[in-house]
Amino acid sequence: MFRKILIANRGEIAMRLIRACHAVGAIPVTIHSEADAQAPHATQAESYLVGPPPVAASYLNAARILEIAQAAGCDAVHPGYGLLSENAAFARQVEAAGLVWVGPPPEAIAAMGDKVEARRFMAAAGVPVVPGTSQPTPDVEAARSQADGIGYPVMLKAAHGGGGIGMQLVASPDEFDKAYKLCSSRARAYFGNGDLYLEKAVVRPRHVEIQVLADAHGHVVHLGERECSIQRRHQKVVEEAGSPAVSAALREEMGAVAVAAARKLGYVNAGTLEFLLDASGRYYFLEMNTRLQVEHPVTEFVTRMDLAVWQLRIAAGESLDFGQEAVRHEGHAIEVRIYAEDPVTGMPSPGTVEQVAWPENVRVDTFIADGSVISPHYDPLLAKLVVHGTDRQHAVAHLIEALDGVRLTGLKTNLPLLRRVAAHPHFASAQIDTGFLERIDQPVLV
Repeated sequence: MFRKILIANRGEIAMRLIRACHAVGAIPVTIHSEADAQAPHATQAESYLVGPPPVAASYLNAARILEIAQAAGCDAVHPGYGLLSENAAFARQVEAAGLVWVGPPPEAIAAMGDKVEARRFMAAAGVPVVPGTSQPTPDVEAARSQADGIGYPVMLKAAHGGGGIGMQLVASPDEFDKAYKLCSSRARAYFGNGDLYLEKAVVRPRHVEIQVLADAHGHVVHLGERECSIQRRHQKVVEEAGSPAVSAALREEMGAVAVAAARKLGYVNAGTLEFLLDASGRYYFLEMNTRLQVEHPVTEFVTRMDLAVWQLRIAAGESLDFGQEAVRHEGHAIEVRIYAEDPVTGMPSPGTVEQVAWPENVRVDTFIADGSVISPHYDPLLAKLVVHGTDRQHAVAHLIEALDGVRLTGLKTNLPLLRRVAAHPHFASAQIDTGFLERIDQPVLV
C-alpha cells in the first residue's frame, strides 16, 4: 500500500478520502486555496497552499499540484470527483511524474470524456444508445437539420463534458437556435470546447446507473444500480440504491452489459455507466463517469463495501478478492445532497454557517461546522445525508425523520426542497423520473 497519498480536491470528498487513507494506513496529504486555509481538509491533514481562491488558479493548477505531490513525498494522487478527476492529460502527467494515478487508465478517461466517441464505443460494444448524431455538429444550421431528422424533442449535449451543465432540452424547432447558442457557449466556458451533439430526448425517463469495479488483473464486477432521477437542471439531488424500477432480472442484464463494456474498454478502478430507462424498461447508454461518483455512499450502504478504499487497493495493484456471486444487496439506501442555495431559485447562496447539527443514526459526509465560511468560488455542496432501511418504505420514513432533525442556520439551503420531496406521495410510491422536480409545484402531478 502507498505511504502518502495526495488528495487533489477539497470539501466533503477530501474529508471522505482522508478517512479512506487512514483506513489503509496511508498518510493523507491535501491541498488548499487561500480561501480554504482554515477548512477541515486543510487543518486535519498535512496540507499545502495551492494558490489563490479562484478554482482555475488553485484546484485546477495541475503543475502546482504535481509540484506539491513530489515535494511532499507522495506515492499516489487521488483526484476525488469533479475538478481534475476526469482530465486525461492530468492523469498522464501524474504517471509521467512517477506517481500512481488513483483512477482508470488515461486512455479510458479520454475515450469516455469525448461523449461522441463514447457513444460510438458503447454502440460497438453492444450497449444500447439513444438515437442521435455520431459526430459533433459543425454549426447551428447543420444541427437544426439533424434535429429535424431525429425528431423533437431533442437533447443538445456538450461533446467534451458531462453532467447537467452541458445539456439543453429543445422541445420544438422555434427554440432550437437560441438553445444551441446557449448550450455551445456554456460548453465552451466550462469544458473549453463548444462542440455539441444531438440525441433524441427520451420522454420522462428514469436515470439509472451501474457501478463497476475492475482491477488490473482482469477481474470486473458490478455492484448493482443507483437511481438518480430526481434532478434540478440535470443536476442530481436525490439518489437511491437500488432503483425501485429495476427488477432482479433487469439488474443482472444491465450489470452484465456494464461489465462487458468496462472489460472491452480495458477499464481499471471504480467507474459508473449511466443509463436512461424508459417506461417500458428499455435502457439507453448516457455516459460513463470515469471516477468515484458523488452518490457512491448509497452503494456502500447496500453492499457493505468501501468504494474509496477499493480504489486505493486497486491502484496499489491488489486484486478484487470477491467475484460477482459474492455481491449482495441489503436493504435500501437514499442520499440527499444539501446545497448552500436558495430553495426557490436554486441559485448558490454563499455565506457563513452559524450552527449545524445532524440527527443520529444517519451517515453525513460533510466538511462544515459552526462558523464554516462557504465561498462563492466553489461548488455549493455542503453535505450528503444518507439513510438506510430494511426496504424502500422504511428508508423513506427514515429520510423524512432525518431531514426534520437537521439544524443548519446562517445561510439559505435547499433543505425545504428536500423535505418536500421526501414527504411527497409520489416519491413514497416511487412515481419518479427526471422531470419530477419540475412538476411538484403543479396542483396535480400527472
